[in-house]
Amino acid sequence: MPSALSIGQATREYGEDLVLTDPLTGLGNTHRFYDKVNRLIAERADDPAPFAIGVLDLDGFKPINDLFGRAAGDEILHQVAMRLRAAMDEHSTVTRIGADEFAFLCPMVFSEDTIAEKARMLIEILSAPYDVGHRTARLSASAGCSLFYSEEDTTDLLLSKAETALYQAKRSGRGIVVVYTREMEEAAKRLTRIEQALRRAVAAGEVEPHFQPIIDLTTRRTVGFETLARWTDRDLGVVSPATFIPIAEERGIIGQLSQLVLRKAVEAARDWPEDLFLSFNLSPSQLVDHNTGLQILAILERTGFNPRRLEIEITETGLMSDPASAEKIVNDLRRMGIRVSLDDFGTGQSSLGRLRDFQFDKLKIDRAFVSSILTDRPSEHIIRAILAMCQGLGMDVVAEGIEEEAQAERLVEFGCAGGQGYLFGKPCDADETRALLRGTGENRRRAAG
Repeated sequence: MPSALSIGQATREYGEDLVLTDPLTGLGNTHRFYDKVNRLIAERADDPAPFAIGVLDLDGFKPINDLFGRAAGDEILHQVAMRLRAAMDEHSTVTRIGADEFAFLCPMVFSEDTIAEKARMLIEILSAPYDVGHRTARLSASAGCSLFYSEEDTTDLLLSKAETALYQAKRSGRGIVVVYTREMEEAAKRLTRIEQALRRAVAAGEVEPHFQPIIDLTTRRTVGFETLARWTDRDLGVVSPATFIPIAEERGIIGQLSQLVLRKAVEAARDWPEDLFLSFNLSPSQLVDHNTGLQILAILERTGFNPRRLEIEITETGLMSDPASAEKIVNDLRRMGIRVSLDDFGTGQSSLGRLRDFQFDKLKIDRAFVSSILTDRPSEHIIRAILAMCQGLGMDVVAEGIEEEAQAERLVEFGCAGGQGYLFGKPCDADETRALLRGTGENRRRAAG
């Protein structure tokens, strides 16, 4: 008969095991992962032989969860856990550390190449179909890995490095493996510096709108302006939108940034002639935020700007993240009298069916086709096809990235009505745009006189 002491010890061990176990998958949880890594670091304190950890994140799990339901999502996570556990050797451990995030520890892996190969193998295992009732689902995964080299590498630091690598992997696409390097550390620090400076700049209202003319290609008359965000930091200097816009998008600042720039843009555009419209870009994340339409309307009401003079540009990529939400926002905007334009057409992943499902007022031909219109027959045929399609759908068209007179003439020949690009003007700030419009108005008056 077991003693009371042994029963008590078994009870304590069972309780401790529960604390360290993820109840859904049966894998260890974050506490178990930390316990395992901490013990391994302590064992190798005197002779710090390398070992590796990795973090796997399921790509596209949320849409699958939304489509099949919570119970099916839990079943998929259970199947993921079974596959990962079966793929571990006798020395390695896998744990669940987030909703759809798993961490693995490989004590006998000593090099970057080996852990990268291990992670790629795990991703391949996870890419096989999952049984969900009478249906099947597919998903992929991304992985970030890091290696222990010295006693300075704590568990927190190793996990932080792996998460940084994972972040880089997910930015690069799906099914990607990235192993942490010192160059990534410097890049991550720079991104953090830019993020903190951007947060301060948005709070202080230091990001400014610049305006690039959109013209009637036949008459060469300016019909509107596209708003482009510009930022000069007191320490960083001029920061390219190609740098700070993705950071704002990824770090959750894009909403505040967009509202700031839109407010400043419509305040400037109030003084323009009434026949000029203002075009403004929405980010993909704003197309999944159901408050976007209300936020835009609130800005227009506060500034007294006519909604019929505003045109909102969205991209094909933005439509793909949550088509139902995007459709609702597009319909809300159009009910306000705001025109909606599909930007960068031809470079995203959307199908032609999107043009039927969504009511767009305008389509913008991507600069990639315009830049090669004089030398590349396929680009020429694609532009002709887009123009014919838009004519049939009753949509206006603007060609972007026009830099040469010959490009503009060819577009007019094809029947393209609108154009935009450095040939007609670079983006200017509000004061320069106002001066440009005063000069244009004076020229008009002289011509009329």
